[in-house]
Amino acid sequence: MATVRYMVEDVDASVAFYTQLLGFAVKQQFGANIAILTRDDLILWVAGPNASAGRPMPDGRKPEPGGWNRFVIEVDDLANVVTRLRKAGTPFRNDIVEGPGGKQILAEDPSGNVIELFEPQR
Repeated sequence: MATVRYMVEDVDASVAFYTQLLGFAVKQQFGANIAILTRDDLILWVAGPNASAGRPMPDGRKPEPGGWNRFVIEVDDLANVVTRLRKAGTPFRNDIVEGPGGKQILAEDPSGNVIELFEPQR
């Protein structure tokens, strides 16, 4: 089991995205500050700008969404998942690429955090 925290701009928009489009369930939500979501063995904390995790660091840097680190969701039919997400307005950083282990694409949540969608080669 893994726990990942993503900084997000809008907790409610993130909860809707992850639950409605990617099959997560809400375990707990603390207003607009943070929500704890689950999918299989992954626990995802989406923390808004007013969450304690959003406080500036001693050197002044502020945690923000949208980097390149990501978690991977394995899917059975990548093309269909991408079509459904595109219809919902989900932005992608690239097109589907194929490698020796399968196919992948990088989608963004409503705050610009990356999710890798991966279809293993069968």
